[in-house]
Amino acid sequence: MQRQPVVAGRFYDADPEKLNSMVDGFLGLATEQRKEKTLLAMAPHAGFVFSGAVCGKTLAMANLESTILLLGPNHTGQGDRFALWPDDGWNIPGASVPIDTELATALLDADPMITADTAAHVGEHSLEVILPFLHRMNPDTTVVPIAISAHVFDDVAGVGKAIGQALKEFDRPVSIVVSSDMSHYISHDEAKKLDSLALEAAVNLDPRALFSTVRDHQISMCGVLPMTAGLFAALELGATQGELVAYATSGEVSGDFDEVVGYAGVLVS
Repeated sequence: MQRQPVVAGRFYDADPEKLNSMVDGFLGLATEQRKEKTLLAMAPHAGFVFSGAVCGKTLAMANLESTILLLGPNHTGQGDRFALWPDDGWNIPGASVPIDTELATALLDADPMITADTAAHVGEHSLEVILPFLHRMNPDTTVVPIAISAHVFDDVAGVGKAIGQALKEFDRPVSIVVSSDMSHYISHDEAKKLDSLALEAAVNLDPRALFSTVRDHQISMCGVLPMTAGLFAALELGATQGELVAYATSGEVSGDFDEVVGYAGVLVS
């Protein structure tokens, strides 16, 4: 089953040439690409006019493998708790990004909580908006998308560790890309303050602290679940350092600093 884009023409331009031109501009904001291989990158997923600069800079600074495991939140509430799109490809304007079926099979075998399910993805935008960047950087990119809606810490931790073990045993190197925005609809100053707490835990490679910090401080980080799982996976793969490479809020584009959304770029190696 080919997945069709659901936010083309809204979150980003549906015209391939215009889309590629915009993506190239955002990718060009990177200062330099990291020499060490990136085990995990976290990037935002809002409309490109708001979050594209942080997303493009972050992914261009990463040193990603051509096989990508995508972990994102489930905004729609549809589908399974750990929903993996198992086959075919995801279409974007002017291209299609293939699903890596070998990796999909390995991940489905890694933990029974990971299930083949397309319902969680059909109307979900969080992973779709990452694809134009990944495809533009490397047209040979293949992906496996997983949408996570499980809220029990032990389940998220267990699946994250199982993913890490499966990636460690896989016959090709894989990078993880997590899709997440940060605080939603609070002031610019408050967003920066709260987001710094969550990002400190993420950069310190402490998934339990990330999960509890977001919960205890009621931080509206929509991708805390996939980032928690992703950090556990990255630690299984031997991650030793995290880095915050970009941060901004929507207020810096809109001029409205009273109600913003925060965007962050994190690299883990």
